[in-house]
Amino acid sequence: MKRILVIGSGGREHAICEQFKKSPKCEKIFCLPGNAGIAQVAEIVNGIKQGEQQKIVEFCRDTKIDFVFVGPEQPLVDGLVDDLEKSGIRVFGPNKKAAQLEGSKIFMKEIVSKAGAPTAAYETFFTADEALRFTDQLGYPCVIKTDGLAAGKGVIIPQNREEAEKTIAEIFAGKFGEAGKKIIIEEFLDGFEASYFVLCDGKNFLPLGFAHDHKKVGEGDVGANTGGMGTYSPSPFITPEMEEKIIKQIIKPTLATVEFKGILFAGLMITKNEPKLLEFNVRFGDPETQVILPRIKTDFVDLIEAAIDGKLSEIKLELDEKKKLVCVVMCAKGYPESYEKGTEIKGLEQITEAKILHAGTVKKDGKILANGGRVLNIVASADSFKAARDKAYDAVNKIDWQEGFVRKDIAAKVS
Repeated sequence: MKRILVIGSGGREHAICEQFKKSPKCEKIFCLPGNAGIAQVAEIVNGIKQGEQQKIVEFCRDTKIDFVFVGPEQPLVDGLVDDLEKSGIRVFGPNKKAAQLEGSKIFMKEIVSKAGAPTAAYETFFTADEALRFTDQLGYPCVIKTDGLAAGKGVIIPQNREEAEKTIAEIFAGKFGEAGKKIIIEEFLDGFEASYFVLCDGKNFLPLGFAHDHKKVGEGDVGANTGGMGTYSPSPFITPEMEEKIIKQIIKPTLATVEFKGILFAGLMITKNEPKLLEFNVRFGDPETQVILPRIKTDFVDLIEAAIDGKLSEIKLELDEKKKLVCVVMCAKGYPESYEKGTEIKGLEQITEAKILHAGTVKKDGKILANGGRVLNIVASADSFKAARDKAYDAVNKIDWQEGFVRKDIAAKVS
C-alpha cells in the first residue's frame, strides 16, 4: 500500500488525486498546498510552502512517503525532483535540466532544432527595437513569447504592428518579470491546435492521448489568452496516421536528444495535414488532465511507479476509447486580468451529473470561497460529446456563484 504526496493546488492536482484514489494500492494521499476540493480526497499538508524544497524532503522522510508526484511546472523548473532524488526519495517528474524544455522556450527551440523536429521559424531577442523589426519582416499576425514561465499567459499573437509594438514594450518593461528578459518571435502557423501527452521513463514512452484546449477568454476564441477555459478528449480530428507522424517526427527525435522522465506534453499545430511543434510542457496540462486521466483504465499507481522505475515496457496501458469527456472551467469575473477573491460559491452539493474539480478554492467557516482566477472545473463524460457537453453545462447552471463566468462554447465544434 502506497503513501503518495502530490505537489500542487489546481484542478490538475485534484484530478491526479482522484485518479490515485481509484487504485486499491493507494493507502493515503497527501497534497501540498492543495485546495478545498482536494481536501475531500487527500490530507492537506499545512505549514510548508510549495517552494520550500528542504522542508518537503523532510516531510517525505518523516511521513514515509513512497513517492512524490509533482504537478506544476514551477517546482520542476526549480529542481524539486533533483532535491528529492538526492535524498533517496522516489519522485515522478523531469529533473531540472530536462524541465528547461518548458522553463526556457529558447532552450526548447534549440533542442527541437537539434532533434530535427518540425516547428515554426523563429528568432530570439533581448531588445525591443530588434524584435519589432523582425515582426515587420515576418508580417502579421505573428507570435511573441516570453522565454520563461508566465503562468500560461506569455504567448501573445499581435494582429498588426501597433499591437506588436505595445506587446514588446510591455514585456521588456517587466509585465512578466524575469520571464520576459528574453523573448522569442515566431511565424504564425495556421491550422488547428492539439495537445498530446506521453508518459516517459527515461528510455520508453506510452502515449496517453490527445485533448483540445480553449485558450482565449471569450466565445469564438476572442480576447486575451488564459491558462485554459475548457477542454475535450479524445480528439476526433487526429487520425492514427497523424499520430504516427507526430511520434516519428517529434516525440522520438526529442526523446533521443534529451533524457526525459515524466509527462511530455506537446502543444501541436496541424497545418496542411502536417504536424508542427508549438511548444513542449513538462507536466500534465491544466485543464487537459481533467479529460485525459478519466480515460486511463490501467491502475494509476502501477503506471506512475513503472515510469519512476524505468519499467514502462512492462506495463500494458488500457484507455477507454469510447468515453467522451468535456471540461468547462469556471472563472472569477475579471480573469485573466484583475479579479476578486473570497466570494462564496454555493450549490456544489447539488451536482450529480458531472464531477466538480476544484482549481482555486479555499474552505473557511464551512463555506467554499473562490481563491484564484480559474476556480472550478466541471467535468462530464458520456458516449457522445454532445451528451457530455450538455451534462457539463447543466451542472454549471446549478452552481450559485454570481461572481463566476464560463465560456459557453466549449466543445461546440464537436457537439
